[in-house]
Amino acid sequence: MELAFDSQALRTICESEVAARMSLGDAVADKLKHRLADIRAARSVEDLPVGRPHIWRDDGKHIAVELCDGQSLVFVANHTNNPITKAGILDWPKVSRIKIVRIGSEND
Repeated sequence: MELAFDSQALRTICESEVAARMSLGDAVADKLKHRLADIRAARSVEDLPVGRPHIWRDDGKHIAVELCDGQSLVFVANHTNNPITKAGILDWPKVSRIKIVRIGSEND
């Protein structure tokens, strides 16, 4: 999948191991590095092998992938025209472009 970021701060954390460790701690930064590699290698959310991808909000537009220590990586589809099913909902199996919108506790 192709990645984009909601902010420069998120981009920096995701692209710099030093920044990730300073911001998130060693354990979460290590998991983040592995999850990002998994996401880049996957064709869609359905191909993600670990992290228990799941709908984060009831709107069906946010997916959370677990990191560790209660932290998750949250993203949304990022196509110019996101794929939609006949039922009018986001067709996650066809999503190949995502935007990372947050890293943190799902309860925040």
